Amino acid sequence: MKKRLFTSESVTMGHPDKVCDRISDAILDAILKDDPDALVACEVLVTTGLVLVAGEIDTETYVDIEQVVRDTVTKIGYTRGKFGFDADNLAVLTAIHEQSPDIKMGVLKKDGSLGAGDQGIMFGFACDETANYMPLTLELAHQLVRRIDEARRTKILPFLRPDGKAQVTLEYDQNNLPFRCEAIVVSVQHQDMDITELREQVEKAVIRKVIPANLIDEKTKIFINPTGKFVIGGPRADTGLTGRKVIVDTYGGYARHGGGAFSGKDPSKVDRSASYMARYLAKNIVASKIASSCEVQLAYVIGVDYPVSISVETFNSARVSEEQLVETIYQHVDLSPQGIIDRFELKRPIYEKTSFYGHMGREDLNLPWEKLDLVDIFAKLIK
Repeated sequence: MKKRLFTSESVTMGHPDKVCDRISDAILDAILKDDPDALVACEVLVTTGLVLVAGEIDTETYVDIEQVVRDTVTKIGYTRGKFGFDADNLAVLTAIHEQSPDIKMGVLKKDGSLGAGDQGIMFGFACDETANYMPLTLELAHQLVRRIDEARRTKILPFLRPDGKAQVTLEYDQNNLPFRCEAIVVSVQHQDMDITELREQVEKAVIRKVIPANLIDEKTKIFINPTGKFVIGGPRADTGLTGRKVIVDTYGGYARHGGGAFSGKDPSKVDRSASYMARYLAKNIVASKIASSCEVQLAYVIGVDYPVSISVETFNSARVSEEQLVETIYQHVDLSPQGIIDRFELKRPIYEKTSFYGHMGREDLNLPWEKLDLVDIFAKLIK
């Protein structure tokens, strides 16, 4: 049999792009707290000593954006001038204006209904590789960066700094099930120190604590800071942008992606809300034992309040036809933007915590799109 490998990556909360995602969602949450009907599209750029907040915001409330930025950067851990990005000494610039009235008239329709905020395609995915129905490659990568952040915050590894990445490659057997790690990559920002000591401590305190021992064998390749020093990191080393880690946010490349980012967008933007709905549908289908993996695509038109298409792909693993699954979705789930918002109660300030470690499979956050309350409806198809 030909060897099949697959790889996913994740990044720490101090990665420059994730800093931007978190600031964008922190601003969104601050606005939604007092104005749940606000229209928000907030983009952030970070670089050495600078945060630029731009976008379109229509709201009845006031938010001190500069303070939100500084508070968020502090929570992430950029609190020292030598990091080249310091919460107390940043320049915070804003370039915000109202949403275009040409777009708004399609979203807030005259009859009171809510149209899609843009055209586009959204994908959701689930599989039975893990308890939370996520691909194991991505789940392990997320767990590695969680552990890196934990080791930094709790000073288990006091030499760590906020920036970092992890990547996991798994080998799959003839039944398409992962059974061993081919490669594990961890890159961590750190204080200036002996690289051999760093590698030993990171392998012991991070990799060996996260990756199950039965997945590591004598052929597993482990790379820790493969280029050597990683002292200069974060926004000082790389400019960050909101929405540039959409694969980390979703399924680690294991499923298709429509291209739209999530962070900084209010739920009228179907890039965000319909992606959550597609995940919800796919997860409930797999949890019902109808299929071992499932990908759902939804497609919308700006100003129109129902998707123009629904597609379900089960990769030849379904016990019923995909047409039956689509028909069941049509019968039981309101896929209009307003229907999605109402089902998930999306006008709440729940978004900042989704901006790191992924938006899907987050059982630690009790997110509404992770609920399994449609399982019985789908399970009836195989009884």
